[in-house]
Amino acid sequence: MNYHKLMQRCINLGEKALGKTYPNPNVGSLLFYDGKIISESFTSEYGKNHAEINVINKINDNDILKKSTLFVTLEPCSHFGKTPPCCNAIFNKKIKNVVIGCKDPNELVNGGGINFLKSNDVNVEYGILEKECKDLHKRFFTFHEKKRPYIILKWAETIDGFISPSINKSGRPFWISNKFSRQLSHKWRSKEHAILVGGQTYEIDNPILNARNWDSNDPLRFILTKNKKIYNNNFEIISNKKHLTVNEINDILFEKNIQSIIIEGGKKTLEMFINSNCWDEARVVVSKNKLNSGTTSPVLNSRLINEIMIDGDSIQFYFN
Repeated sequence: MNYHKLMQRCINLGEKALGKTYPNPNVGSLLFYDGKIISESFTSEYGKNHAEINVINKINDNDILKKSTLFVTLEPCSHFGKTPPCCNAIFNKKIKNVVIGCKDPNELVNGGGINFLKSNDVNVEYGILEKECKDLHKRFFTFHEKKRPYIILKWAETIDGFISPSINKSGRPFWISNKFSRQLSHKWRSKEHAILVGGQTYEIDNPILNARNWDSNDPLRFILTKNKKIYNNNFEIISNKKHLTVNEINDILFEKNIQSIIIEGGKKTLEMFINSNCWDEARVVVSKNKLNSGTTSPVLNSRLINEIMIDGDSIQFYFN
């Protein structure tokens, strides 16, 4: 039995659920029996089954379950939430071998699931591909360990370093990137819990900020603004009339249970997070077009990690 290969399969399964399980983590799981995978799945949408339950429910033969090994990217929960504890289901089905990628950082679990299983004579191994599993669940870990969302900065700029023209009277966003890069941006939106723009960007561009060009799995939408006249049923307003700090914004988002967020601008809002050094990733689309004048792009003092090309646009990735 190749533990690493089987855990990697669980990670791949968990990736399929990214963006569709918030505020639960996107866990992947499988059952291994008699030299093969007999069941595999991932976490359902919030309020429905966790990955382990989906996997167990596919097998009707209790004798096979007893002899199977359950693999899961994150420690099974041991507390009641929207659903009963997964540990109870594992125990009730008499599954005797469980392999776990990483511990659950949630203070309601945090080793409790492992302890429950061990105290009920379940053989438990954990830390298999731990780094990779934590990376899969980095949004969940950031939320519980740093008490803030996982923060992704995103903007598009011209090759001469501008993110918008000096004047935009169209009432719609001024497109810098090409249609393929914009579709990728919508894919990114569909994977994250929320998205935020500043009030000036909202008033000038009137953006929709959904994932319509990908799969319409839309993030929650926030506007950070001092203008108390702004109102939109599809957006939630974070009032900035008292000049909130980034930490205060994060506290508000944490209280709202937001686990990840894309900051899409404008420049002032992006620079708040950059200057506070409070961000985790940045994704910058650099177009081959020029503007010659306008609003200059933010500056990251961070090393470029990766770059891909999409029909002339350079997609640049940074990690803080």
